[in-house]
Amino acid sequence: MGDGFNVYSARPPLSPPPRPHAGGVLPEIRPDPKNRKPENPMNHATTLPFDLPLPEPGRAVLIAGPTASGKSALALAIARAQGRVIVNADALQVHDSWSLLSARPGPGDLAQAPHHLYGHVPRGAEYSVGHWVRELAPLLERHPDAVIVGGTGLYFSALTEGLARIPETPPQIRAEADALLREAGLAAMLAGLDAATLGRIDQQNPARVQRAWEVLRATGRGLAAWQQETGAPLLPLESTTALVLTPNRDWLAARITQRFAAMLRDGALEEARAALPHWPEDAGHSTAPLWTRAIGAAELVAHLRGQMSLAEAEAAATLATRQYAKRQRSWFRNRMAQWKSLPLP
Repeated sequence: MGDGFNVYSARPPLSPPPRPHAGGVLPEIRPDPKNRKPENPMNHATTLPFDLPLPEPGRAVLIAGPTASGKSALALAIARAQGRVIVNADALQVHDSWSLLSARPGPGDLAQAPHHLYGHVPRGAEYSVGHWVRELAPLLERHPDAVIVGGTGLYFSALTEGLARIPETPPQIRAEADALLREAGLAAMLAGLDAATLGRIDQQNPARVQRAWEVLRATGRGLAAWQQETGAPLLPLESTTALVLTPNRDWLAARITQRFAAMLRDGALEEARAALPHWPEDAGHSTAPLWTRAIGAAELVAHLRGQMSLAEAEAAATLATRQYAKRQRSWFRNRMAQWKSLPLP
């Protein structure tokens, strides 16, 4: 989430609210005009939202949660209170095309704590969970107590459970897979997979099926066989403070509606207009580049092309965001039982 939208209310406030602590209110940290180092907030006994004590120093903090639940506000509160850096774990926020639509932290947040792996991947570049883990490794060497925050469950599972070292898919194999899916459909692609992989993947997810097909085609080994050789995790779960936000469905739906309206007021339509000349023909399909999958982008592009009104685009994007949040909640419920759950509101 960007600056100005936080865990304390269901609508974007005009300014960040104070954070409570045992002795009163945590002082605001602002840049010193004389370039003096700001007061260390750890000189004060502090607590965080949710009646949550500050995490144990020296341990990385993981914060997961569905979109619009207030993850970034909590990450910023912890980072400011303990002098930590923040690292992105959201697959949509890595792309440089979308600042507003992906709800990247804004200038106000960036000024208050160092942020890494946000908006650094150019349009059209390949980027996967493997890229993310490889970029994260040197950051953790320098900042072992980083706050890692995002809504992409696959990133967190790769980080804490390990990642199979599968070779990159050659461009010609990717093109062959795109053509097969487009011309013959998902059933034909499933028919080409090995039994072990079929038993492990989501057969209704075209992106997952295509990935499995590409791995088998490129390496001669099924995805399941590669996954059995998963190495040690970069950051074992037991060495972290792991938090997952579990918001009430109706509360979250209201925040999603209000946030997308705020995005439009802040210029999300202009962001989509800038992307329009680069919008691919296969946008909306599993073969589309990853940067096109920002929630709301396809709807705003459709509006700019005269295919729907702005009100219709806003309604469709809001619905798509709620559906995305539902998938995220399902993932967290099924895969993060060992994380500390933080109910909201």
